[in-house]
Amino acid sequence: MPPFEAVRKAREKNLDLVEISPTAQPPVCRIMDYGKYLYQMEKKEREAKKHQKTITVKEVKFRINVDDHDYETKRNHVLRFLAEGDKVKATIFFRGREMTRTGLGRQILERLIKDVESQSIVEFRPRQEGNTLHAILAPKKVEPAHKPKPPQQPPQAGAAGSPGVPKPAGGPQTAPPPPAQVAKPAS
Repeated sequence: MPPFEAVRKAREKNLDLVEISPTAQPPVCRIMDYGKYLYQMEKKEREAKKHQKTITVKEVKFRINVDDHDYETKRNHVLRFLAEGDKVKATIFFRGREMTRTGLGRQILERLIKDVESQSIVEFRPRQEGNTLHAILAPKKVEPAHKPKPPQQPPQAGAAGSPGVPKPAGGPQTAPPPPAQVAKPAS
């Protein structure tokens, strides 16, 4: 159909002529309400955003001279963040002469990784950037528990008491289900 005729048909219907595939020979167009189409696409995007989970990175800061109780408290914070589904960035800052003791900081991060390895996976091993040493931990992917489906019983050909149908041996006999009742409209 020539373009001028397509435009005329679209205007008759009070709609738009939208080019779908400009590279095709001949180009493919569609008569539609373009404003409504844009609105529906925006609505789909907003709906998809509602179901997304935003991943936040929580940071826990350590020092190389951290005491055992302080370490355990911060480790518990890391475990809580991981349980909530957040990533954790464990950071150690070195100030002044502490830069000569980066091995101590690496030991602290390795200890933390070992302590929380049952609940986390290591995204980035401890690495140093300037005067900071950091590692990033992510929660382990928990596979949803599959509920075992109850075994389905094959449909029986007839009632348990009818001739030609064997009765189950030794098991309790069940009565056939009551007939379905159909509601009749009031006259």
